[in-house]
Amino acid sequence: MTIRLEDSVIHLEGSCHVEEAETLLTLLQAEKGRILDLGACNHLHAALIQVILVFRPRVRDGCSDEFLRQWVLPGLLHMHSQAR
Repeated sequence: MTIRLEDSVIHLEGSCHVEEAETLLTLLQAEKGRILDLGACNHLHAALIQVILVFRPRVRDGCSDEFLRQWVLPGLLHMHSQAR
């Protein structure tokens, strides 16, 4: 499983494909204020990025994938800081 919930932290791990978008959506809808941990994520489908953009959860920085770390994560972190 590439998405797991531990306490109030949603961990995205490995390669997260379009099929996981609904799971992520459900977890973010269920409890406001959940944190997203991308530390072990090495691929994130655009559908999951869209869910993240809608809900704007707090994102723990750090990603094993260079593209996500360099191009996607900074935008998500910047978006979250402006939402507050």
